[in-house]
Amino acid sequence: MSRHPDHCWIHGGSSGARLAVAAGLDLPAPVLVLDAHRRRRGPYTFGGSLLRALVPAGAERAPGVVATHDIEIRAAAVDLRGQVPARHRPLSEVLPQDERILVPGARRTSRIANGIAEFVRDCGVRLGGIVVRDVHEADPTDRELLATLLRRFDPEVLTIVACAATPAPDSFKGRQITTGSCLWGEPDGLAERFIASDGTVDDPRAAAAYRALPAAERARMHDRRAGELAATADPSFLLGAIPYHREHGADPRGAGAEALLAALDHCLAEGFLDAAADLGRRGLRLAGPGTAHWWTFLQSAATALAGLGRVDEARELYDTARGASIDPEVHSAAAYGTAMLDARHPDPSRRDLGRAERWVNEAVAISTLLPDPAVRAFKLGFDLNGKALVEMRRGHAEAALALVDQAVGLAEECLPPGRHLIHRSVLRANRAQVLAGLGRRAEALTELDAAIAVDPDHPDHYLDRGTLLFRMGRPDAALADYETAMRLSPPLPEAHYNRAQLLLDLDDLPGARADLDRVLELDPGCLDAYINRAGLLLRLGLDDQARADVEAGLALAPGDPHLCCVLGQLETAAGRPEAAEAAFAAALAADPELAQTWASRATLRYDGGDPEGAVADLTRAIGLGAGAEAHFNRAMALRALGRAAHALADLRRAQTLDPADSDIAAALAELCGEERQAPGPTA
Repeated sequence: MSRHPDHCWIHGGSSGARLAVAAGLDLPAPVLVLDAHRRRRGPYTFGGSLLRALVPAGAERAPGVVATHDIEIRAAAVDLRGQVPARHRPLSEVLPQDERILVPGARRTSRIANGIAEFVRDCGVRLGGIVVRDVHEADPTDRELLATLLRRFDPEVLTIVACAATPAPDSFKGRQITTGSCLWGEPDGLAERFIASDGTVDDPRAAAAYRALPAAERARMHDRRAGELAATADPSFLLGAIPYHREHGADPRGAGAEALLAALDHCLAEGFLDAAADLGRRGLRLAGPGTAHWWTFLQSAATALAGLGRVDEARELYDTARGASIDPEVHSAAAYGTAMLDARHPDPSRRDLGRAERWVNEAVAISTLLPDPAVRAFKLGFDLNGKALVEMRRGHAEAALALVDQAVGLAEECLPPGRHLIHRSVLRANRAQVLAGLGRRAEALTELDAAIAVDPDHPDHYLDRGTLLFRMGRPDAALADYETAMRLSPPLPEAHYNRAQLLLDLDDLPGARADLDRVLELDPGCLDAYINRAGLLLRLGLDDQARADVEAGLALAPGDPHLCCVLGQLETAAGRPEAAEAAFAAALAADPELAQTWASRATLRYDGGDPEGAVADLTRAIGLGAGAEAHFNRAMALRALGRAAHALADLRRAQTLDPADSDIAAALAELCGEERQAPGPTA
């Protein structure tokens, strides 16, 4: 078969048939064939295998690249942690399990996927192709990684072949091949083959032979296979195959539950939320109410589901807890968790702050009664912090500050020294957010400094402090914090976006563009980056590229007012006034409070010979907060209407707002000169 420079998706038939088709493709050597079935090694079954194939050689050829991507490698391939030391050690990795209260957000795996893609690109190990089998059974971490590799690698550089039982998603841009054939192995030892494959073989004869065995024999085979995998000392099997075999072995409620719990703890700590939700639900089938791990399985699954935005499923689990337990700590935690579902619902229209307040008040009431002083202080501080979030969402910042102050006081006065450090750090960071919202920026900075002192390797604190420093007029310090956040994290689009905002303010257009390019390289779904880059490209005179960004952004958010405004500016510059008018009308229909749209439509009206309309639009823009440029432009329109005194007042206001602008100074001098030369009144 001739070489075809496209990524490829092979679907249908059996796993063997799909691999046979892949083997017939003319892929450039060398080619890696890697498994993605999550039952093998859990999250990053494919990603970890890819790293295991590249890291040893990469460590010899490009050790700096390996070091740069230590977080991604250690997260996706736990068996490589002994070979890849951590440059930074987050506080969560060194604290006791019960103090690791921060669960990474769902976006962390996107950062890891981009980091792995860049490691593959830069590690110095040449690959021609990658064939990935059983993609339909992959954990979402691997599916996200595969999508990232497909997006970021030109098939001429690295050809990727995905093999799955299902067709490619709509986002796939390569070619698809359907195979209807099935290739099965020999009919001997089918049950043994099923177990040896960790239940991943897709030969229905093997599954049938396995099911036909006596239950005790199946359990014995599962336990034997679990022992074989444990003997390899490869920790990645602890996330996939070993829990699977133990939960089907002779002691599912003992060894099975323990294996699931260990995998769950790891996945939740790393932010592998889909796997955590699955492991928690599987654990609940083995550990009933009142057993040792029941609440851990339930709370962890609910936490993971909430992080994934699966709010209704999380709520059902908390309702289950309330119906099955009389433990006050369980009821307090379930009430808090339910309150946060209502306060943080990903759909703002479904947030219910009244219900959230009722639930969090219940959590506070129960925690206040807990007998152990340290437990009471910790849980009550947690609940008060949640109640503060509800108050902030209601716009009651002073009430929120009082609650956070109370939570901080409990931590300082009642918790044992050196304990619950992440809790303390989070409280200080939250107090900083409330103080910043109240305009008390110096105090907010002190709080963020304190949070960073407790947890110096947490990148989000540097993002927040950088933004605060930027607002305080300290751009150099803000830049340093953004760059620190980048060093402490896998590729971090948020830091590049924030730095772009700062560089735009400093009028560093090339630097801002580079950062916005980087944001969209990492996250092509970032609407705000399209908006900002479109406006920036317009300022640079790159109208065609700006239009492409507008079109890409409007595909994500049809009718977005900012993008419609830029489209109107582009149409104005292109000499298409009717199209420009329509774009501005769409922008104002979506957001009549957007000052830039009024100011931009004023330009269209002025250029079209309607200075009166331009003055009206600019007046509206100024009323909405538009600055020196709007005053300058209104002065020009007023001057065209012969209203020199009003024009002069606008120019003086513009100069006050931007005293360094030479165009304002020149126009002011010219208009003042005209006023002096104007003839006086005649007798």
